[in-house]
Order: sequence, then structure tokens, then C-alpha cells
Amino acid sequence: MTLRILIDADACPVADITLQAAAAYQTEVILLCDTAHEMHREGAHTIVVEKGADSVDFRLVNLVIPGDLVVTQDYGLAAMCLAKGARVLHQDGMEYTAQNIDGLLHSRYMGQKIRRSGGRTKGPPPRTPQQNDRFRAALTTLLETCS
Repeated sequence: MTLRILIDADACPVADITLQAAAAYQTEVILLCDTAHEMHREGAHTIVVEKGADSVDFRLVNLVIPGDLVVTQDYGLAAMCLAKGARVLHQDGMEYTAQNIDGLLHSRYMGQKIRRSGGRTKGPPPRTPQQNDRFRAALTTLLETCS
């Protein structure tokens, strides 16, 4: 089985880091984005879908197969990919697992509930070089163990 990396590329800050690592391990990369976030990179196959709620997510889930590696910050998409047998990595370097996905989905649900009731939740802080380093290290580890 050949390892593939599928990237939920809508607003993904680690696409270039992923492409560099994938090239070093001779791994296929597929970028998935919608027409509002179109992204093309050398060394990757790009799939562009129509703009729409979760359109990229549904296309990615339809493409993913057991053993693939998915890069996303979307907890719902991560859960669906885990269910299909993929390894899933957050852009901060955290690997989603069967052990942590339920808690992450619950946190997302609680944040949505607070926002719907008129409350505010804190957004993410600006991205740091340390986050890129953690992602690069986690991705390299996964590529070494999966290749």
C-alpha cells in the first residue's frame, strides 16, 4: 500500500511544510480546496470543489482510504477519516486518535453551544514558529513509521 497525504487545504498554514516532507519521503500529496480558497503547489495534485459548507470535507472523506494520512484542523473531518482507517494530523502537530477525538468533538460542541446562546469564545492565537516545528516533527515521525 502506498502512503498518500490528503490535505484539507482551505486556510491550511502547513501545506508547504507538508510538501517538503512528502518530497523527502517520495509520498504523494493531494490538496483539496474549494473555489474560494484555490491552492496549487508544485509536487501536489490539487482537487478543487465547488464552494459550499463542508464540500471539501465530503470530497476528502470520499477519497480517503485506510493507511492514508490526512492533515486537517477540522475535528469533524478528523473523526470521519479516523473511522475510515486513516491517520490524521492537526496543523499543530497533534495526532487525532480514537482516544482523543471524542473529547475534541465535545469541546467543539460546547463552543458552538456558547456561541449560539450569544456568548463569545476565544479564537486561536497567532501561529508561531514553534507550532510549525511541532507539526514538522510529528509529520516526519508519521512518515517514518508509515513508509
